[in-house]
Amino acid sequence: MQAKEIAYSEASPVNAPATSLDEIRARIEHDLLLLAADAVACDELGQLTQTSRDILLNSGIIRALQPKQYGGLEADPVEFTRLVMDIAREAPSAGWVAGVVGVHTFEFGQTDPRLQEEVWGKNVDTWTASPYAMIGRARRVEGGWRFTGRWPFSSGTDWSDWIVVGGLAEAADGSNPGAFTEPHHFILPRSDYQIHADSWNTMGLRGTGSKDVEAVDAFVPDYRVVNVKKLNNRDYHRANRPESPLYEMPFDLVFPCVISAATIGLAEGVVRRFQEYSQSRVNRSGLKSIDNPYQMAALGAATADIAASRLHILHDLKRAHEIAMSGGTVPNALQHEARRNQVRAVRRAADAAHSVFCNVGGNVARNSNPIQRFYRDMSVAMCHACNVDQPVYAAQAGFSLGKPVPAGIIV
Repeated sequence: MQAKEIAYSEASPVNAPATSLDEIRARIEHDLLLLAADAVACDELGQLTQTSRDILLNSGIIRALQPKQYGGLEADPVEFTRLVMDIAREAPSAGWVAGVVGVHTFEFGQTDPRLQEEVWGKNVDTWTASPYAMIGRARRVEGGWRFTGRWPFSSGTDWSDWIVVGGLAEAADGSNPGAFTEPHHFILPRSDYQIHADSWNTMGLRGTGSKDVEAVDAFVPDYRVVNVKKLNNRDYHRANRPESPLYEMPFDLVFPCVISAATIGLAEGVVRRFQEYSQSRVNRSGLKSIDNPYQMAALGAATADIAASRLHILHDLKRAHEIAMSGGTVPNALQHEARRNQVRAVRRAADAAHSVFCNVGGNVARNSNPIQRFYRDMSVAMCHACNVDQPVYAAQAGFSLGKPVPAGIIV
């Protein structure tokens, strides 16, 4: 039987934009049960329903890291990240989209003022999708680039009016034409790319609607192109929004942290569902789960590991944020440590979820059992490039010994 989308009544009407993260959290918590109940409908639709999208939009979470000039809060990314975890714990796809779409405003807030005006000038609630994989190819032309590519995994793309995608470009100075070597982010309006509606058929995170997008020989003016090296060096922040210390934080620390947070939230969702299930479960021998010392030991260890994972990523983000807000520059060593700790925290959380999943019994195979749904979502999230752990461990260890970081590692 197909799940029905739950109608979003204006039980908590939004009369004005949220003015703080506390207010955003209060709005999310008011509607969190509704988001959770709507999760199956999102999965079956293959994207966020209108209900889930409206809850996120009206809460203001997507504008948390957005510039104040355009209705944002330039808020504490630690509390934004904590809220992403909490949403994902109850409503996996909504939490994932809130994090991914919400973190794009952190990058866009540093871009050329002309782009910011195009995106937010008429609607401060404009959503932007990605992905950042360097799949596209860009040829230099007068005033910009001719850009072509097809990218998978564009989360929240059905509700987005813009997209930021990765690509390799020819050298800007015209040297060595035909050699695509320079990593950039290319930002396109909805009219310049196609969404492949039939491309998202997956075992998990179905409600994120992370479909393929494609651009064919699209013209991208220079002011809509972001050089990845300059972004991570904070050159754009210092040129375009120097008065806002939030954007002094490295993009390659903030973005993967949000991916880590959503994934840890999903793992916590598995553990929470197991905890709920254990309260009434009786095995074939008549033993209640809550009286089974082995299952309770698995639950106790898992909750400890989830708590440690949450603290691990938030602690590093807090350190980086405090440095940026005090006018300092986040050192490369901290960025490497934070990335190492992010992937380690995610692995710890996923292992904790797996440990309780193995104790559910045969009923976990039923589609009606929410534990398997959260477990599938978490398993797909673990495949994200930001969650690949061993290259990050090696990069951080090598960096601490003075070795250069290999190309392609997200640090």
